[in-house]
Amino acid sequence: MVLFLMFDLLIVYNADKGISGDRILPEKMSNGDQNMIRISLRNHYNYKVICDIIEEIPVEFQVRDFCLNKILMAGESVMLQYQLRPTFRGQVTFGKLHVFVTSPIGLIKRRFVFLENRSIAVYPAFVLMQKYELLAFSQKLLYHGLKKVRRLGHTMEFENIKEYVAGDDFRTVNWKATAKSNKLMVNQYQDERAQAVYGIIDQGRVMKMPFDGLSLLDYAINACLAVSNIVLKKNDYMGFLSFSKKVENRVIAERKATQMQRIMEALYNVKSDFFESDYGRLYSDVKRNIPHRSLLLLFTNFETRDGMLRQLPYLKVLAKNHLLIVIFFQNTELEILSNHTTNNTQEIFDKIIAEKFIFEKKLIVSELKKYGIHSILTKPEHLTIDTINKYLSLKAGGRI
Repeated sequence: MVLFLMFDLLIVYNADKGISGDRILPEKMSNGDQNMIRISLRNHYNYKVICDIIEEIPVEFQVRDFCLNKILMAGESVMLQYQLRPTFRGQVTFGKLHVFVTSPIGLIKRRFVFLENRSIAVYPAFVLMQKYELLAFSQKLLYHGLKKVRRLGHTMEFENIKEYVAGDDFRTVNWKATAKSNKLMVNQYQDERAQAVYGIIDQGRVMKMPFDGLSLLDYAINACLAVSNIVLKKNDYMGFLSFSKKVENRVIAERKATQMQRIMEALYNVKSDFFESDYGRLYSDVKRNIPHRSLLLLFTNFETRDGMLRQLPYLKVLAKNHLLIVIFFQNTELEILSNHTTNNTQEIFDKIIAEKFIFEKKLIVSELKKYGIHSILTKPEHLTIDTINKYLSLKAGGRI
């Protein structure tokens, strides 16, 4: 046994560079999405070895039992991979990569340590953004809830004059051009472009409610990023701001090549301050800094009708000068509770209270509609699709 132990010790520690390894990280990680991490290994021994790979994964992921096992033949190189799903934004730090090597005898393990600590930023869900960009400009919209809307009427942005063909609107006939050319001529119009759209995110305490590992604030940030990309691709101006006790992270609506990066950086810096949001300050800031009529996508959350009524005067004056869409969330836990089969009196009481809160959400939608304010009541996982739907519907309908 001692001879075998000495022989195993000799062959495992004989090579100075028995194993080489490296970790390949993406440039940045996408919040709420699966991110691929790769590990490359190469066996420099002239015999088969058994490797146990232990990663020092950032503490924010709370992964304490990570271990990969791989058998490497002599001179073999492999690329291993695994996925991480962050549910937060900010900097995370990967530690060292540990590889424990065992020879075929299996009596001794030798540890190889690679890499120093390396930090990487977790940004809002840019992977989701790219996914919805492809959907919004493809022919598969209906399969994912995105709707094509038939355009009624036309906008007044003139494009050119053309000869009349069957089906053209008689109201667009250009009588002066008709008289000159002795042919029936009509004006042709195109979609109005360069319209301002602002994403407004409530970063108060109402947005800290968790759902599937992410807070409502993170869902709103991810949806705002995806919508911003679509808006810029549709040749509109896109801007952003967040608010709570004060208005911050402001990005003026523009259509520059760097606008998407500016919005992403602003979204990356949005943090909840756990205060009650000041809608009066939001109104005064919008009135001062957004002089032209714009589409305002307000991401917030109202749990009760009374909570909405306290902010309704500010929402009404915002909707007077702009096209306002109030986007808030369904409480999926309450829906599960309301559909649960009751077995005792306490469960009956719980179910009734849940149904009351669900009904209040519907009352909020009705109350906003009464004052001409558009609203979206959606589940967190459907937030991005429903918001893009609403923007495309309003765009196609000539409302903005």
